[in-house]
Amino acid sequence: MNRRQFLQNLALSAAAIGSGASLPWSVRAATTSSPLNLTVTSRTIEVNGRAAKVFGLVGPDGKPGLTLDAGTQFDVQLTNRAGESTLIHWHGLTPPWNMDGVPDNPAALLQPGEERRYNFPVGAGGTHWMHAHTLQEQNLLAAPLIVRTAEERNSDTQEVVVLLHDFSFRTPEELLAELKGAGGHGMSMGMNHGSMTHDRSGKMGGNGMAMPGMNMPGMAGMPAMDLNDIEYDAYLANDRALDDPETFTVEKGGRVRLRIINGATATAFTIDTGALKGSLVAVDGIPVQPLAVQRVPVSMGQRVDILLEIPGEGGAFPVFALREGSPHRTGIVLATAGASIRKFATEGTEPGPVLDLELEQRLRALKPLTAAEPTKTFEMVLSGNMSGYTWQIEGGEHLDVRTGDRIRFVIRNMSMMAHPMHLHGHHFQIAGLNRRNFAGAVRDTVLLPPMAEAVIEFDASNPGRWPFHCHHLYHMASGMMSFVSYDKAG
Repeated sequence: MNRRQFLQNLALSAAAIGSGASLPWSVRAATTSSPLNLTVTSRTIEVNGRAAKVFGLVGPDGKPGLTLDAGTQFDVQLTNRAGESTLIHWHGLTPPWNMDGVPDNPAALLQPGEERRYNFPVGAGGTHWMHAHTLQEQNLLAAPLIVRTAEERNSDTQEVVVLLHDFSFRTPEELLAELKGAGGHGMSMGMNHGSMTHDRSGKMGGNGMAMPGMNMPGMAGMPAMDLNDIEYDAYLANDRALDDPETFTVEKGGRVRLRIINGATATAFTIDTGALKGSLVAVDGIPVQPLAVQRVPVSMGQRVDILLEIPGEGGAFPVFALREGSPHRTGIVLATAGASIRKFATEGTEPGPVLDLELEQRLRALKPLTAAEPTKTFEMVLSGNMSGYTWQIEGGEHLDVRTGDRIRFVIRNMSMMAHPMHLHGHHFQIAGLNRRNFAGAVRDTVLLPPMAEAVIEFDASNPGRWPFHCHHLYHMASGMMSFVSYDKAG
């Protein structure tokens, strides 16, 4: 399987892949004084029978990404060989602010040929990832960042890492310009928006579908929700479309830990494990009380860990990622030796589910935050519209905190698109959804469907000026970003 090179960037300053082996990806634990070498490069992959130039993040063994040991140091020498300026964000880790990887906040872009060393505690285990915090993310400048616990290293459970992407032959600058120029509607790339005539868009109205989050009072008569504002050329799992999926050899009667990362810039998916029994054991790299699952929603920036049992008789088992509100899908295949593997179409017979909060309401952290009353509460409203393509966080202008504070965010989405909201440098606990309070999962990215409300809480323990933003790349680029500032840092 070839890999990509190149792209075009545009810094939004401050505003495999998988391996079937027991040690996936670029497996080098940071246990010596010598840093691991991580290189931003360019590569070429094939999409829909065409060569596509994209970026890559290559570890010391020449494979995408990094796998580290929990409790060690993140000691990495990052080298830019991509031919243009960039910077990498370590999504899921909690580094010092100056190593977070957001351009000019405070670190400068890494220039072509430049090297920069990072050294900070890795922290606990988890399924994380690393990506550009610029429009370069659209061109696959991302890779897994897996942190494995001693228990996971010593387990006989096979690990499979899957990185999802949405792909376009257009540049991200073109996509953003057309979104803004067309107000998100009538674009030549094909848009799924709130029109009642778009019966494949997966919206209420034409399909009569209920809107996630619309159980709040006063919502009658609201317009239809917007699900997908870009129609991509392909949807990829580990750089491959479903008509040529990556196949992992698994053992009859064995166990597989499926680590799935939604690295797409503007596409939410539902993971469908099909015939395999699944147990959800972690979200955003942080353990939850195990929950039996067969379909798991995963929005942009989110990750899920699912334990799967392979039947004793063996066989070939597809795991699909179903695009929200659309029949498009991608995925991988788990197959025992000698199993017959059939072909899979890149479109299914039905649209993928519209993501809601039903599963999120049932998740409980294995290790919740210590009980404490919030010392500071911020209320925010997510707003914006497709006309002019403007997005904002009202009430997010002055998120000033002090070390030691227990912070509560009350976030209401009053727009007609969903927003996966990500906080840098911290992990938070879900404290309520749609006016129902409970101690939920600990994570770093929470989805707010249209008209939904989420309450999250976290401890202010990592000084800096930390982005809080929508992980839909083009929403972030169009204004949906705020900053949590310690003692007015930055």
